[in-house]
Amino acid sequence: MNFLKRNKKKILLTLLILFFVLFLSLFYIASNLVKHGYDRQSKIYEITKSIIPAHFFNKIKKTLLYIPDLKARNEFLEIQLKKYEQGLKGEKFKSKIFELNNNKYEVNFFYTPFKRLDTNLGWNAQKNSLRAHYAEIKDDKVFLISGEGQTIFFEKENLLSENLNFKNLPNNINDILTLNNSELIGIRDLYFHNNQILISMMTKDQQGITINLYKADLNYKKINFEILFKTNEYWENYNVFSGGRIENFDKDNILFATGYVNKNDVAQQLDNLLGKIIKINLVTNDFKIISIGHRNPQGLEYLSKYDLIFNSEHGPKGGDEININKLNEGKEIKNYGWDIASYGTAYDGTDPYKKSHLEYGFEEPSAVFTPAIGISEILFFENNSFCERKCLWVSSLRAHSLYILDVEDNFDNLISNGRIHLKNNRIRDVDYDADLELMIILSENVPAILTLKKL
Repeated sequence: MNFLKRNKKKILLTLLILFFVLFLSLFYIASNLVKHGYDRQSKIYEITKSIIPAHFFNKIKKTLLYIPDLKARNEFLEIQLKKYEQGLKGEKFKSKIFELNNNKYEVNFFYTPFKRLDTNLGWNAQKNSLRAHYAEIKDDKVFLISGEGQTIFFEKENLLSENLNFKNLPNNINDILTLNNSELIGIRDLYFHNNQILISMMTKDQQGITINLYKADLNYKKINFEILFKTNEYWENYNVFSGGRIENFDKDNILFATGYVNKNDVAQQLDNLLGKIIKINLVTNDFKIISIGHRNPQGLEYLSKYDLIFNSEHGPKGGDEININKLNEGKEIKNYGWDIASYGTAYDGTDPYKKSHLEYGFEEPSAVFTPAIGISEILFFENNSFCERKCLWVSSLRAHSLYILDVEDNFDNLISNGRIHLKNNRIRDVDYDADLELMIILSENVPAILTLKKL
């Protein structure tokens, strides 16, 4: 009691200072939320969230965001109305200029006819997988597949016009589901290998949920998929950690990445294909495990010139990674540590993971994102308009951004070089066309196709 009396002024002054700092932080957040929307990568937001209890912070955020949310909701409804009115027209509805590192980039926004991701469903909602869409450039055309399995395409040159003019491309996915008495959980990737269309598809039948690869010859009357590769892995309940990326390796082989599907220990086991990157021979159907210890691979890029693999993957809270696998180092199967090592923490607040990967015999990630960005597809560029030397362009879901990472000549290090914040655009997939010198970006929020070109 005597201590309180003697230090009353100091205590009051300290409380006033703390209150003032908190007030300034909230004022800053409020003004930025109103002007610019909620940037999940803001350090100030993250620090404030760590200080203020989550339920209280969410109440503050909802209060501050009430008017911006109303405006955003009205804008979204107007966009959706125009989108459904124009059907397959694929109208350009917005253009914007971004500046980064003394460079200017033009981004154009086009409607797609696919359904919007309902962000209110949450990451654990099964229907979210039906809202993940993918795009791929093949020769003079761009092909898209929705999470529900709808396939469409348009002429590549239309990216330079005001309308994409989509055309439907019928397929037999529903026939496959009916024949196997199964339910579609979601398409997980689209890829072209020579003249064949490849997809990864997550389905559910009497054995549980599984993910497999399918192939089809390109046919504009109807695409008839057939099974290419069965993982023979099943799990009981839906979760988002399925992976599913496909990438070319050589004339006869592709790479396929799978997630650990929330099954502890499987990523470290060599007797199953979960939490792995594997090489599949398209002629013999034989496969080889390339690497293990993956949580949820979302980006995959193989550079034949350097014989190395880039992969991006979702970690736990604050643990998104980019890994580099130099195949010419001679190590048979590399281990990237999940679910023993991670620089993130568990969502329940605990931290059961080892931090140093190397200390425990695992490969160190080449880049770690804290806070997590919801990392997705990656593109490597070398000596072109998007990169003076070597760099990665990294897309993100949570951060609504494209990140640029400079790559050292020896591929031993990745150096952050800024980002383009495409507010309110969850980016699932990206591709690049060298002829047009532009990047195509598939956003889940409208959904929309974005084109990005350096000016």
